[in-house]
Amino acid sequence: MLIRRIKCLGILGIRHNSSHYVTTPIFYVNAAPHIGHLYSAVIADAHCRYQRLRQPRSLRQVRLCTGTDEHGTKIQQAAEVHGIPVATYCDQISERYREVFRNANIQTDDFIRTTEQRHKRAVAHFWRTLNSRGHIYSAAYSGWYCVSDETFLTDSQLRLDETTGTRYSLESGHPVEWTEETNYMFRLSHFQDDVRHWVKQEARIRPPKFEKILLDTLSEPLPDVSVSRPSNRVHWAIPVPDDDTQTVYVWLDALVNYLSSLGYPDEGFSAHWPPAQQVIGKDILKFHGIYWPAFLLAAGLEPPHQLYVHSHWTVDGQKMSKSRHNVVDPVQAAQQYTMEGLRYFLLREGVAHSDGNYSHVKAQRILNSELADTLGNLLSRACAKSLNPRQIYPSVHDEHLADLLQSLDSGKRLQEQLLQLSDRCATHYDSNHFHLVADTVMATLHAANNFFESSKPWLLKGGTPEGGNEARLETIIAMTMDALRRCGIVLQPIIPQLAQRLLDKLSVPATQRQWDSLDSGTFATATVESPRQLDGQTSALLFQRILEEKSEVKKPPQQTAKRSKSQNKEKRRETMS
Repeated sequence: MLIRRIKCLGILGIRHNSSHYVTTPIFYVNAAPHIGHLYSAVIADAHCRYQRLRQPRSLRQVRLCTGTDEHGTKIQQAAEVHGIPVATYCDQISERYREVFRNANIQTDDFIRTTEQRHKRAVAHFWRTLNSRGHIYSAAYSGWYCVSDETFLTDSQLRLDETTGTRYSLESGHPVEWTEETNYMFRLSHFQDDVRHWVKQEARIRPPKFEKILLDTLSEPLPDVSVSRPSNRVHWAIPVPDDDTQTVYVWLDALVNYLSSLGYPDEGFSAHWPPAQQVIGKDILKFHGIYWPAFLLAAGLEPPHQLYVHSHWTVDGQKMSKSRHNVVDPVQAAQQYTMEGLRYFLLREGVAHSDGNYSHVKAQRILNSELADTLGNLLSRACAKSLNPRQIYPSVHDEHLADLLQSLDSGKRLQEQLLQLSDRCATHYDSNHFHLVADTVMATLHAANNFFESSKPWLLKGGTPEGGNEARLETIIAMTMDALRRCGIVLQPIIPQLAQRLLDKLSVPATQRQWDSLDSGTFATATVESPRQLDGQTSALLFQRILEEKSEVKKPPQQTAKRSKSQNKEKRRETMS
């Protein structure tokens, strides 16, 4: 034990390499994608986009992998229900995940499917490695099996319904059945101390509440785990190497995807291994936090540097489930809120340690208040031809900048917000606290809106009693646009398309959209740039308000749609106020 523990500690040593490899779970194709699946993907995508912003010119490669898990009893059953071949069913559902992720602008480097030959090859090699090291043995096995969860459960994980005599999983609520069969077993019990040591490493499991859950589980003896099923019971699976009477247990098969995506077992995979972060939902914590590190250590591979575990989504305070008919389809939701709006809501409202609550009222309020009004309306006002007839991102005039910062409290508050923006948001992004990034950005934009109002730029136009002070007007617009520019850079990981349109409108060069650009070209450091022309091809209407339509089917908000005359009048009043 001591010798093996020393070897384990060596494996667990942090190895810095040039890759930052991030994964989502691979999503089970027994049903179509819902917002919980999209939430996993946007967390991983926002994390990777931020990493690229922070070190765009470094040699480190940021790599994001997602995909679909396509084997197991539930897939067989789902295909039978739909009356189509299993392979066809998998193709159709997998493509729906691809489509949702494309529409959500998830910037992936690979989409792995467990039915691909490259994956089957990796699973066979991984199995043979475990077997050759003596970690797999054959045994008669009996236990309670949950088909819905694709896992065996112990008595302590079950609830007995006294009336019917049926047992259910305590965690998922799904029924279980007694199973007796000859399986291959993995010596999980041999790795209990090693897995516990891995879990205890600093920032290994985040948020910390899930570390405690794992340690509580690891405080009890771990039984060995079945890693195969008889082929005559689960035929839709990868055959066990050299034994066609057994198929590989769906979870061992699925977990290996993180290796097969990198080309395992070919030598090049090690350039990206181990993962910097693996994003998972809390329902699969046991498989990723206990089975996965044990499998990897048994195969002589380093476990991931971090598991980032997120909670689930309720809908109007109720658990999301097919039986309640309240599963939220991201495609339909995006028709109402736009996909960028849906991304923003999920990252704005979701917190990893607790379940988020999805509701139309809340989504509409947040998107209208923050994207349409706080962000979008400020851009429209700064770009309005009545105030900015030359349609420029003007220079700051030093004498007016000094006076505005001295005479207006709102100017001082805006400067303070901008000086803190980069460090605060970097801290939040480093922890995947996207809701706090949004909080910080919105606080900055509220300060910018307040400054714009209190500086009264509409009184400085030519033709007004106090007008003709073009230098002061340009300075106010420049300070406002600089706040918008910096907030646009920060928001790129969360709402990449809207942030791009904002920065395009302000004619911010592509080379000045990285994180280090937050520390340059801002009035807060008294750096003055030459005026530049705004992009006339990009609309200043960034995000259109979501309106309720009485007695009609709700129509999707079109960000580029023409506004009605009444909306134009309203927008002009907002600009002049």
